[in-house]
Amino acid sequence: MNDLNDLKQLYEKVRNKGLEDFKTFLKFPSISSDPDNTADVAACCNWLADYLRSSGLEVDIWDTDGHPTIFASYEGAGPDKPTLLLYHHYDVQPVEPLEEWKTPPFEPTIKDGEIYARGAQDNKGQCFYSVLAITSLLKAEKSLPINVKLLIEGEEEIGSPNLPAWLEKKKEELKADYLAVVDVGMRDKSSPAVTVGVRGMLTMELVVDGTKTDLHSGTHGGVAFNPNHALVQILAQLRDPETGKITVPGFYDDVEKPDEEEKKLLALDFPDKEYFRLFGQKPTGGEKKYTLAERAGLRPTLEINGISGGFTGLGFKTVIPARAAAKISCRLVPNQRPEVIGKLVADHIKRLTPEGIETTLHINPGTGLPLRTNPHSTIAGAFATAYQEIFGKPVEFIVEGGSIPITSELAEACGGEAVFAGLGLADDQIHAPNEHFGLDRLEKGFLSVARVLSIIAEKKQE
Repeated sequence: MNDLNDLKQLYEKVRNKGLEDFKTFLKFPSISSDPDNTADVAACCNWLADYLRSSGLEVDIWDTDGHPTIFASYEGAGPDKPTLLLYHHYDVQPVEPLEEWKTPPFEPTIKDGEIYARGAQDNKGQCFYSVLAITSLLKAEKSLPINVKLLIEGEEEIGSPNLPAWLEKKKEELKADYLAVVDVGMRDKSSPAVTVGVRGMLTMELVVDGTKTDLHSGTHGGVAFNPNHALVQILAQLRDPETGKITVPGFYDDVEKPDEEEKKLLALDFPDKEYFRLFGQKPTGGEKKYTLAERAGLRPTLEINGISGGFTGLGFKTVIPARAAAKISCRLVPNQRPEVIGKLVADHIKRLTPEGIETTLHINPGTGLPLRTNPHSTIAGAFATAYQEIFGKPVEFIVEGGSIPITSELAEACGGEAVFAGLGLADDQIHAPNEHFGLDRLEKGFLSVARVLSIIAEKKQE
């Protein structure tokens, strides 16, 4: 079943049941960062594993030191056929602030052609269209045109801290000619894209300590150095306010800039008016000397993700806090390594720390390396061809500003050509209240994965 029309007919047959199964998948509150949801994560994993087994796939659950990972495979095409490894995750982000959700986050709701739920897009939606395509083809045809493996983890949203050790143990099982990380998107709903790079990630927590206990701001004001002041002072000096440049010495030393040929291939225009329409702010952040598109995907960042300290409840409390804190993250580009950047940031913060204050920078586990892939590879070409057939227009090649921490190690473990694919949109509200995913994109995702299997098989025959 290689023809697009045949695949559309297959989708029509499985659509209603598939949508109900998708809703069931979304109902699991598989929040990997919250220990209170550990049982829910496990239940979601078991449900998905059973779903895959029911179609005839071989399924193994890897019991990591954290949440489990699903490894499913079909090798019935034979050793002379190529193997495609698809990566997804079934864990999701927390739902707070809960009061901003218009519908309950784990009660999937369809409105105006969109399904609303936590994980609707990231990554349960994109995971499910891959799963539905593979299981439906296998049930209908009793075979697949190539060998297929699925790696679906439960800790992506916390940086995949436990999966690397398993990649080393499972190298033989993971071997594949091609790797597709289906967890990215496109610039708008009518412009299909193949992503050829993601940024790496580093997350840190800065703790600023002053006195042994909170102090009365009248008695001690003007004497004790307020940790809130120290925190704000330090954070303000991490970026040049005029140029937007990150001031950490050595931060840019290893940055690999794309050459002119690569820049010509990439779609590097930026929809600044659309950005303002969607998010209510002009895109004025980052390094001023670079274009918006370069800032969004080709340049590294340092962002402040959260600040805490002192009294923030209702009413007022005149207090000088004993401690203040901030959560900081960096997005990294090729040749930057998290451990190097983490040390540079820590050393710089020590230099900026005022007398009378102590600072500690905690580097979180689960860092991720940046990865740039070959846009001329077979797997990139297969997704480009499939998307062009389905959308009826040429495909853009783009880079993703976000991070998928495990991808660099996964590409090394499987040994195959890698690419990033997906049908997410910037306004899908991932990681935010009212996350949603279009039912039309659920269908297009199904068709794209199904077509890629046939396109790879056809290229191999050539």
